Amino acid sequence: MDIRGSCHCWKWQVAFSLLLCSWGWVSGQLHYSIVEESDPGTVVGNVAQDLSLKSVDLFHRNLRLDSKDSKYFILKPENGLLLVNSRLDRENLCGSSLTCTLNLEVVVQNPLELFSLEIKILDINDNSPSFSASDHVIKISEAFTNPGARYALEIAEDLDIGVNDVAQYILSTSPYFSLSVKNRKDGTLIPQLILEKVLDREEKQEHNLILTAIDGGEPARSGSCHITIKVLDINDNPPVFNQSVYKINLKENPPLNKVILKLVAKDVDEGINGDIEYSFDSHTSKYARKLFELNEQTGEIYISGVIDYEELNFYELSIRAVDKGVPELEGDCLIQIEIEDENDNYPEMSFSSVNNEIPENTPLGTIVGFINVNDKDSGKNGEIILDISPHLPFKTITNTNRYSLVTDGILDREKISEYTIELTATDLGSPPLSSKTTVILRVSDVNDNAPTFTQSTY
Repeated sequence: MDIRGSCHCWKWQVAFSLLLCSWGWVSGQLHYSIVEESDPGTVVGNVAQDLSLKSVDLFHRNLRLDSKDSKYFILKPENGLLLVNSRLDRENLCGSSLTCTLNLEVVVQNPLELFSLEIKILDINDNSPSFSASDHVIKISEAFTNPGARYALEIAEDLDIGVNDVAQYILSTSPYFSLSVKNRKDGTLIPQLILEKVLDREEKQEHNLILTAIDGGEPARSGSCHITIKVLDINDNPPVFNQSVYKINLKENPPLNKVILKLVAKDVDEGINGDIEYSFDSHTSKYARKLFELNEQTGEIYISGVIDYEELNFYELSIRAVDKGVPELEGDCLIQIEIEDENDNYPEMSFSSVNNEIPENTPLGTIVGFINVNDKDSGKNGEIILDISPHLPFKTITNTNRYSLVTDGILDREKISEYTIELTATDLGSPPLSSKTTVILRVSDVNDNAPTFTQSTY
């Protein structure tokens, strides 16, 4: 697929909102969207125009970006155009997340204003579905080949999202087998092989099929794997779990090696035909396998990595229990794990200002800087209260998680020439977590004192 060619058919979009508050400062937010893999120099939007800044004022307003993600974009101060600066790979930036958004801030001076800039990176179909292995072997006993029997097939993975993700599976034609596809709760399509006719090992020992995964992109991309069905005999009872689905609620940050579930599958066969080993099947993601481990002998599932609610709050583990008979028979179950949030993130603060010096004749209510506060936790754990050092001629005015630091008293350089302001952000979690930052503001002199003699008469 020609990625560059497809990018030209997109146009940037913008939405903008302003909030004018009673104390006289303006806050706003710009929304743009751009497709991934757009060429450097592609116009994302006209920031100056969308902020209603006149071209004659741009030189004095010093329009600029202020964010760690600003390396991907360039803001032209002479005309206010926002351009792509470096490669935007949505899969590299946001992984498998359904939305991919970069948050920047636009700073305008004279007077000082701060605007949020949200850029959504749109997906293009630049990845094909792929299977972890090109060949998949299924062993089926001829003694248990009743029509309607189902066998799990490997799922294909596609790094793209939405309509560009895997949309359908197709199985090559066979009189013995057909394909069934289920849509799981998390949106994953699960292919299953359905037996249509009784298998006779003496008639045919091996069947070969091709499973093809096709995404929903335009044009569509595909990937395939080869399926070999080997017809065997012996062993007549598969392992059976006492539940088909297990649901677990787990608080984030559990200790390593903590056992969260002990699985039990029963096999009524004797000897090696009843000996069971447990394992994750191919429907369990590689990421989940890094965080959870399974003891193949005892069926215990325990923690092997850091479980972070802010990174992912839901996991599904597909487990198979296989006996040691010939041929092997297996049973399966699904484990759904809901992660609950803990107050494990401290509030984060940043202070932005043109400079750290203000004139002593600054009027009351003048904005001297902006304070951004953020907490990655959710609910009460992410709600924040901001406190400022008492008995100072300054106060904060809030707008969601953004605050303005404004003057709240008379400044007199001849009395106090420098202020040290301590800001404390505390969340509402239990126990609460807090962080502090210190802002130093110097008071600059104005000519507000007349010369005086030490005595009126000499």
